Amino acid sequence: MPENIVNILPELWTAIGQTFLMLGIGLASAIFIGGPLGILLFLLGPKQSLANRPLFLAMGWLVNTLRSFPFIILLVALVPFTRVLTGSSIGPVAAAVPLSVAAIPYFARLVEQTLREVPHGVIEAAHAIGASEWQIVLRVLLVEARSGLVLALTVLTISFLSYSAVAGVVGGGGIGDLAIRYGYYRFQTDVMIFTVAILIVLVQLIQFAGNGIARHIDKR
Repeated sequence: MPENIVNILPELWTAIGQTFLMLGIGLASAIFIGGPLGILLFLLGPKQSLANRPLFLAMGWLVNTLRSFPFIILLVALVPFTRVLTGSSIGPVAAAVPLSVAAIPYFARLVEQTLREVPHGVIEAAHAIGASEWQIVLRVLLVEARSGLVLALTVLTISFLSYSAVAGVVGGGGIGDLAIRYGYYRFQTDVMIFTVAILIVLVQLIQFAGNGIARHIDKR
């Protein structure tokens, strides 16, 4: 193994841990805030039980606006908010703040689109037997769309793995920070290639796991 790679091995495990910390916080925010937001967007949409065009358009505009920001710009723009929330603008926890802000609308839109794949007849049948909106969400929408939701979460995870690497550019830590400090600033090309290879392996593992879980829970 090249000497440069051997030298960074102690820092590599820390960097991987920081990457998963950022990713974990961002994904948790997406699931617990973006998920319900996506469900609400779906229910407010055309021909749905809570259809409300003005509110649907307003929420859709907000989601699209947040999604339109390039992550590096969002990361810098949220520095004051990040300092207030975490007490710092550097480190994996601080980087997780803009990561979460970006992940919430991204996942909300994925959830909304996935729920639109649920046959409308199934929802109408649930209404016909007197199911409440809460029961329809839990026992119809989420059950029927569970395979698609897993795949949506897989797409989100892979996308934001690369976003977490970008956070390394501004002191967020993680694998991206390691690649920048050693592979770019010190011209250690072997380290750069090694860190990219690690990201490729992680993406493959995440996609494989997501596909496997989606197949397993798809009962159609």
